Amino acid sequence: MWKPIDVNRTLHTEERGNPASDRTLVFVPGLGGTTRYWASRLGHLEGRYRIVLVDVLGFGESPRPWLRYSVARHVEALAEALASYGPATIVGHSLGALLAIAYAACYPRRADGLVLIGMPCFASQRDAYAYYRHGPIRAGFLVTNVLLTALTCIVTRRLLGRLLPYLIRHVPREVAEDLVKHNWRSSTSSLWEVVYRYDALHDLDRLSERTPVLFIHGGEDVMAPVAAVERAAARHPRWRVKVFPASDHHPFLREPEACQRLIDGLASRHRGAGIRVAAPRADDASRDPDQGEQVP
Repeated sequence: MWKPIDVNRTLHTEERGNPASDRTLVFVPGLGGTTRYWASRLGHLEGRYRIVLVDVLGFGESPRPWLRYSVARHVEALAEALASYGPATIVGHSLGALLAIAYAACYPRRADGLVLIGMPCFASQRDAYAYYRHGPIRAGFLVTNVLLTALTCIVTRRLLGRLLPYLIRHVPREVAEDLVKHNWRSSTSSLWEVVYRYDALHDLDRLSERTPVLFIHGGEDVMAPVAAVERAAARHPRWRVKVFPASDHHPFLREPEACQRLIDGLASRHRGAGIRVAAPRADDASRDPDQGEQVP
């Protein structure tokens, strides 16, 4: 196990909701997201659950060390930050959904269930490249070329940062404002390591048959194709998919009340479902994150 990232500081977390509740929800945002992605849209969940919002390593108010942002590093950072909260239902969006899976596979006794919103699901880096370069995304080549991705990140943060709320109108102002809270290393490395190279399906298959998994997806999501998630959900009879046909990559922003009900439905019925401990692969989150291929 590698040493803590910062002996004086863990990930930024915010506690909300009902501190007397014996049920905990942990919310993990996607690439470029922060605690503010969720904060104003928790609704009735705040009265029923203890809620923990977290900024993942390299983003928001969390540390942004200059290192390789492997799945293992992200998971260990989450584990350190969440150690005192006990078992929880983990709600993740996009990259955060992938990290939720990796966290549950590596720390099975800490996860009661998973709610995976807008989860990218690619068989390999080649599969991801093919989709983004030849699929419905405009200028998809910008997110599949390391140098162009890094340059785009730098330009956005340094030149366009204050203008983002005016340029990006499809998300709330606070979400657009926080898109600059990272550095090019954390953004680029996390994209390649987690979205393009992490085998989430392998870790999903390690989940106990009793562990509830809910996929929430937008039918118009061009960032994470819904067909791939539907195929993944079909692997297990207890995994469910809820598709909002008119929604894009952000169903939690478009349909917050409906998403709140879905999260509540899973968390209230399946507390303590548990995840079996399976032997980890040589390349999954339990290994030394400094081993193996170096990536952006």
